[in-house]
Amino acid sequence: MAATNYIRWFRELALEDLPLVGGKNASLGEMFQQLAPLGVRVPDGFAVTAPAYRDALDAAGAWPELHRLLDGLDKRDTDALSRAGARAREIVYAAPMPAAVEQQLRAAWRALQAQVGPDLSVAVRSSATAEDLPGASFAGQHDTYLNIRGEELLIDAVKRCQASLFTDRAISYRTDQGFDHFKVSLSVAVMQMVRSDLASSGVMFTIDTESGHPDVVFITGAWGLGENVVQGTVDPDEFYVHKPTYRQGHRAVLRRTLGDKQVRMVYAPGRTREPVVNRPTPKADRARFCLSDADVLELAGAAIQIEDHYSRLAGTARPMDIEWAKDGPDGALYIVQARPETAASRRSATLLEEFVLDGHGPVRASGRAVGAKIASGRVRRVTDGRHLADFQPGEVLVADTTTPDWEPVMKTAAAIVTNRGGRTCHAAIVARELGIPAVVGAEQATEVLADGAVVTVSCAEGAVGRVYEGALAFHKNVSDVSGLQRPKTAILVNLGNPELAFQTALMPCDGVGLARMEFIINEHIKVHPMAVLHPERITDTAVRAQVQALSAGHASGADYFVQKLAEGVGTIAAAFYPRPVIVRLSDFKSNEYAALLGGRDFEPFEENPMIGFRGAARYIHPAYAEGFALECRAMLRVRQAMGLTNLKLMVPFCRRLDEARGVLAALASHGLVRGQDGLEVYVMCEIPNNVLLIDEFSALFDGFSIGSNDLTQLTLGVDRDSAIVADSFDEQDPGMLKMLKLAVEGARRNGRHSGICGQAPSDHVEVARYLVRLGIDSISVTPDRVLRTMQAVEEIERSGGRG
Repeated sequence: MAATNYIRWFRELALEDLPLVGGKNASLGEMFQQLAPLGVRVPDGFAVTAPAYRDALDAAGAWPELHRLLDGLDKRDTDALSRAGARAREIVYAAPMPAAVEQQLRAAWRALQAQVGPDLSVAVRSSATAEDLPGASFAGQHDTYLNIRGEELLIDAVKRCQASLFTDRAISYRTDQGFDHFKVSLSVAVMQMVRSDLASSGVMFTIDTESGHPDVVFITGAWGLGENVVQGTVDPDEFYVHKPTYRQGHRAVLRRTLGDKQVRMVYAPGRTREPVVNRPTPKADRARFCLSDADVLELAGAAIQIEDHYSRLAGTARPMDIEWAKDGPDGALYIVQARPETAASRRSATLLEEFVLDGHGPVRASGRAVGAKIASGRVRRVTDGRHLADFQPGEVLVADTTTPDWEPVMKTAAAIVTNRGGRTCHAAIVARELGIPAVVGAEQATEVLADGAVVTVSCAEGAVGRVYEGALAFHKNVSDVSGLQRPKTAILVNLGNPELAFQTALMPCDGVGLARMEFIINEHIKVHPMAVLHPERITDTAVRAQVQALSAGHASGADYFVQKLAEGVGTIAAAFYPRPVIVRLSDFKSNEYAALLGGRDFEPFEENPMIGFRGAARYIHPAYAEGFALECRAMLRVRQAMGLTNLKLMVPFCRRLDEARGVLAALASHGLVRGQDGLEVYVMCEIPNNVLLIDEFSALFDGFSIGSNDLTQLTLGVDRDSAIVADSFDEQDPGMLKMLKLAVEGARRNGRHSGICGQAPSDHVEVARYLVRLGIDSISVTPDRVLRTMQAVEEIERSGGRG
């Protein structure tokens, strides 16, 4: 009878070997065989097969006692779960490793050592036969041991991995997922260590983890070994790459966010049973990204290859959850794990769920939002596992960070808040799978949130998650769009916040009719463009220092401004790609510009800024022309470097034809030539002169977007900011309706696009009906009005109302 082969090298494995070597090993073998020849680097190694685990327990006669411990166990009894798990692990660890297994394991170690060299160090990782499945990831359920050196430590680490099949968290997870404890076996991966202790490592997804948007690679990373990112010990750097334009050859990072990266995991000196240790990250390294743009793009390329390969095997789109590591000595990037993503990709494509906060209160803590939901409850601070028994269902779990052992309790929480961690850490992954909101990286949350205090955790306001004092009112909107009839009139969305772009883009709208550049400048850049160009002209030394600090790490303040603006606009354009995104060039008034950091030294005082130094006149004025050049550089980067040619530009508040010609000439001088590479330039139709001279403006622009707010103000002579004359501000005034008619008919007469992006059609269905009957091409509304407007417009068209 042939001897059992307990060792299988990665080069011998493929996905179909999952019953033999578990999900992790099967996937490593698949990539080693199929993708490594194409340039995706995978460290060499081997699997200790599942029969090695089962044969050890058979020989030790361990099964009866394991059944006694686990059959009928009520996992809700955390004390009983803890006792059963501890005893089960003791049984498995105590089972002697069969002689044949040990002999083959030692031989494999020596073979790998001969290949690598005497300083061989390996990662020993668990690989269960029911993990890394499309419906159940088993992420973090079993143990991993890093920097294992020598045969004796290797044998011990393998035994400890096998015993980790019965961690409390794994027992609980299998129970919830409906897996029989005794039909799951534990294989072990033994993989050459990548020296990321000298570089960086992290996790990436081929999907946006919060919205489920499929068109991006989302990469997180930190200095040192990757366990810190996985477990949420650090606040990592984040990067986005847009997959469709990457495939077209545009190699550009879409967006990047600097994390704090508080500690780094490195090798501990000597050969010990705990051979890794966390050290504080030097201040200089915390202030810089752990990956270069070239690294990010290489990782994105590998992620796309992996997703494409697994999607072909599955016969359907298969978003992936991938771990990576960068080798310090040679700088090479390696893939150390890939498994199907199990949360965001499983959401319904036809049910749109939106949580809306109805009130506000004092913000007690904030961090990175996970889950796009809202929940209220009493705070329960948990400083270590000993306090888990005190946790009550429905409370808000507040901790420095979470560990996989806490999952049985996390399942009962209303929400989770942690001091540390990024959006790919353990707490975030578990929260998504459970469908509860989590705020991670909320520094000092355990200090500022008191036990027993009632709070509201909101992750429905963009990338920033907030913990509000008190139980605030909120509601949930659920819309089934499976049978939605789309009207002929294009329904677009008004959007300024890039953090909401991926979520909003999943709505069945036709694009973005108004992307407000000033929101990005005000919220994400925060500084006056002229101030970054001329900090020497800032009179307040403290403000000057703030401006200069913002651009630290960039070649210049101008580069900081251009990069941040391009990332903000690019995120919106990427989210909706290839649907059109019309970005309005900055339309601050002088008083609003003055409120930006450093702005007071560059802005005039005006009695009525609403009709003063704004819009097109500003772009070609010597006082702002340099600032406008920065806007143009950013838009050129979005269209050319990022490849997002769905971006259209729109000029606001253009009073005169000579202003229009001047702005178009300025755009062209900065590389934004109307008509070149399909660039379309629109103009806001918001001044009566735009309507009166619609034929002349049509010769200069590709389309018009009616700004009903300003057009009403200027047509009726009403200051829209004045409460005293507010009753006279009426978009349905006969004069306004005539203005709308002249604008839409004039655009059509000249073969130009006509749209509206003001509040009128959102607030008044009669205005929407009037515009549809006129034959307007598009109506752009706020996200909360998209479905309602779409349904109303479709009904109007069906009743014969479209002109």
